[in-house]
Parts: sequence; C-alpha cells; structure tokens
Amino acid sequence: MNIHKTLQASRCRAKLDCSSKKRALEIAAGLIAADYPQLNADYVFWQLLGRERLGSTGLGQGIAIPHCRVANCTTAIGTLVTLAEAIDFESIDGAPVDLIFTLVVPEQASDEHIVMLADIAKVFNNADSLKRLRDARDDQVLFNTTINLFSAC
Repeated sequence: MNIHKTLQASRCRAKLDCSSKKRALEIAAGLIAADYPQLNADYVFWQLLGRERLGSTGLGQGIAIPHCRVANCTTAIGTLVTLAEAIDFESIDGAPVDLIFTLVVPEQASDEHIVMLADIAKVFNNADSLKRLRDARDDQVLFNTTINLFSAC
C-alpha cells in the first residue's frame, strides 16, 4: 500500500496549536474517528497512548510517527499534523517535535505496516521534504505537498 493512499485532506492540519504529546494523540484520534465512525476516538487515543508507553515514537529532528493497531479498522489510516510550536515528545534525540504523522492499522495487520513506517521515515529523512512540509501554511497545501512527496516514492 502506498502511504499517500492512507491520507485525506480532512486528516491534515498545518500549524496547529497543541500543548502536549497527549493532546497531539487526542487530535489524531479525533481526526480518524471523524472520517471513520466505526472507530471510537477514545479507543484510538488509548491504543496510541499504549504504544507510546512502550517507547516514544519521536524519531528525532522534530519528527514523530505514532502508530498502533486498532480493532474494527479495515484499512491503514494516516493523519499528518504540523505544529505552530514544537512540543516535547520524549524523542530519542531530546528535540521537541513539530511534525507528526500518525498511522493506525487493522488489528490483524501483517508486517505491511512496518514497511509503511519505513516509507514514512524515508521521506522524513530528506531535508528538502521536511522543509516543504514545515513551510505549508494551511491544511490543503500540507495535504497536497504530502501527496506529492509520498506518491513520488
């Protein structure tokens, strides 16, 4: 599956005000539940939070890729948020995070989601890609930029 197929414009937010890691996970869960009514936002949030308790998904360089498996989920679902101000995400390099790609996959997902996480990390490992994403000033520009970057992979 191509990462760009996991996103919709409705799940991209640019320059969002957010005060904490927990709040960022709540926002992502809410965006997912708004598009997928069979998924409960609180349940998705607790699954994401549970995964974070195993170890931070903050990769460094201001990037985090929270992810989890969710019951009643039938396809991989992504959200992308850039933050107005970076927040503590307990990243491996200690740097605050301002770019968050959340990935939710079906509970019975195979290792395909591991490949998706690697693809996301690959795009986020490119300085030009990060600059373009961080420079996006509104939700639609962020979505369009993301689709262009990931469809090129």
